[in-house]
Amino acid sequence: MIKSIFWDSDGVLVDTEHLYFEATVKVMSNIGVMLTKEMYVEHFLIKGKGAWHLAEEKGYNAEAIAELREERNELYGTMITKGNHAIDGVKGVIEKLHGCYKMGVVTSSRKDHFEMIHKSTGLLKYFDFVLAKGDYPKSKPNPDPYLLAVERSGFEKEECIAVEDSERGLTAAKNAGIKCFVIPTGLTSGSSFTKADGVLSGINEIIDALKEFK
Repeated sequence: MIKSIFWDSDGVLVDTEHLYFEATVKVMSNIGVMLTKEMYVEHFLIKGKGAWHLAEEKGYNAEAIAELREERNELYGTMITKGNHAIDGVKGVIEKLHGCYKMGVVTSSRKDHFEMIHKSTGLLKYFDFVLAKGDYPKSKPNPDPYLLAVERSGFEKEECIAVEDSERGLTAAKNAGIKCFVIPTGLTSGSSFTKADGVLSGINEIIDALKEFK
């Protein structure tokens, strides 16, 4: 029986992953690196390693890369402050599940970016805890974020499930020993989710999918 649900943020609760992609493409293009959608998915959403090694291959040192990263982060920060990025239908689903399950957000986002994104969503009041970058040793696809989430939930691994949109997130959840639903996005629709406990077409399918684990 599922007692706790862990939600990824970017791509599951909010539609912001494409903005991170756009910001990264912009900064990388300024140094002559053409980052395609396929490259982004491979380096960021599957391996979770980023693409700064491509800048290294262009001769950029660690200090220069740190500046590029900060430039990307500032650009992304500007982009996410515009509008409400909550995915359609999310609030209604979260409201229905609130109080029935212990729920947490488990994201690879920086805390400042996460707070900026959710300042206008009105979603955070429905969650019992949030784990963001810096709260755990290693980010997804490492299991650390979900191992900590299980600990915070107070339940056994078998009583927990994650909701993800990427291979990176799915790998992190399964390596932590928990179940995982996947809701593919435009960026991740071509990825492999054979290890998922369910691949859903939209967040509105979550409630019925959870009934399988009653």
